[in-house]
Amino acid sequence: MNTLHLVDPELRPLLANSAPLELTPDAIITLRQQRQDAALKQVQSYRDQGLNIDEHLIAFPGHPSVRVCVITPVATAGKRMGILHLHGGGHLFGSPEQSLSLTSATARRHNCVVVSVDYRLSPETVFPGSLEDSYQVLNWMVNEAAMLGIDPARIGVMGDSAGAGLAASLALFTRDRNGPTLAFQNLMFPMLDDRTVTETHPNPVTGEFVWTREYNRIGWSALLGEAPGGEAVSPYAAPARATDLRGLPPAWIGVGTLDLFLDENLDYAQRLIRAGAAVELHVWPGAFHGFHGSETAAVSLQARELRQIWLSRFAP
Repeated sequence: MNTLHLVDPELRPLLANSAPLELTPDAIITLRQQRQDAALKQVQSYRDQGLNIDEHLIAFPGHPSVRVCVITPVATAGKRMGILHLHGGGHLFGSPEQSLSLTSATARRHNCVVVSVDYRLSPETVFPGSLEDSYQVLNWMVNEAAMLGIDPARIGVMGDSAGAGLAASLALFTRDRNGPTLAFQNLMFPMLDDRTVTETHPNPVTGEFVWTREYNRIGWSALLGEAPGGEAVSPYAAPARATDLRGLPPAWIGVGTLDLFLDENLDYAQRLIRAGAAVELHVWPGAFHGFHGSETAAVSLQARELRQIWLSRFAP
């Protein structure tokens, strides 16, 4: 179904600047490098805005080292909120540097510490590699809270798209492992359910733009190392498969009505509420996947502002 007529008119210029993705193995490698090269050229501009952006390569016994970027306002101290950030990119793309527009704005606004994880990507690393990377960094944040200047009781997770799905997975995983307790999960259009790829009666108005059903199939296949939709997929890979959502931290979820992930996000939010979680859910009409990237559309500005307002509840 053609849904262009349903798109918020202020978002249409963003669509016009969005080229179709080529997701062959060679094209993925090339696009990763192009995006990273462009992002690295902008890092100093964020430092010039009064931020420390420090790179750490953290060694863990029996586990591959994990690179993180720690984003902190200059000349601040005290026990601040800590955010473990997980970038988007369909499990195929992304890096901490490519997410600095979000993480730098968040660090400045809340005078907090953001630890952005350069988790291993797929298809080179299949599940549970990225989850294990994230869990190791979460433990590092707790153990190094004094050095980082954060309050270990105020550590939460934040992400967009695949990173938001990974954040939801981490919330489930640390709960079940009796690991560090998360204070919150801030999830922008999270990628939660591999079964969206295989549903027989899909929502006719979602998934036409930016992140399509075919892209979703490629992303899930890369993460799982097999075709999505099988019976044995772990809920730590696809959080929507979890049957017990009790004991999870407060959640903020935002999604657009044209986003492929709309239905899975609505269902997850409802089940979190029924399990006793405090959930703030926002659904923006006429918005597609990645809509929050517009610098001028009212709906995008509102989405970015509302997620920050919600985060302020957890800052000291």
